Amino acid sequence: MIYVFCRGVLRLIYKLAFRLEAKGLEHIPAEGGVLLCSNHISLLDPPTIGIKLKRKVHFMAKKELFDIFGFGWLITQLGAFPVKRGGVSKESIKTSLNLLRGGHVMGIFPEGHRVKGDEGAIGKRGAATFALRSDAAVIPVAIIGNYKLFRKMKVVYGEPIDLSAFKEDKGGDAAEQATELIMSRIAELKKRG
Repeated sequence: MIYVFCRGVLRLIYKLAFRLEAKGLEHIPAEGGVLLCSNHISLLDPPTIGIKLKRKVHFMAKKELFDIFGFGWLITQLGAFPVKRGGVSKESIKTSLNLLRGGHVMGIFPEGHRVKGDEGAIGKRGAATFALRSDAAVIPVAIIGNYKLFRKMKVVYGEPIDLSAFKEDKGGDAAEQATELIMSRIAELKKRG
């Protein structure tokens, strides 16, 4: 209930403040696990990716945010779950796979941090690993714009990426190759707009 209310408020704010436009919503499956893989340019990206969708989107958020009185409760209600930064967080991996296998939508930024422009847009293997281990649909997402007031922002959802060829690879390169494919699809969406 809180999620739906906040999503409605944010839709209005983003429409007025950033003139947010969404393209490709038809590519989001109505059910089943979905992994939204997006470029990451701002702290405002998680709502940008999720507010136009009918389905609730879950995100990892740094553990320290959950320690802020009231804020931790709110972001939990909005679908966030904690991740320890700087190392492997087994609990967040388990939560991610459970969400995707349970038919939920999860958003992730493969670069692992905010990247301006195309500088160093190299993905980490986490998104591809989640996709390969969960069989979730992988949707590339591009956020285009710079969050300046009253300037147009755009979020583009691409066609699902078929990663089935990488599931057969037993040599260990599958996650790396799948990551490169995901990042190339995000880059294509950014170029095409």
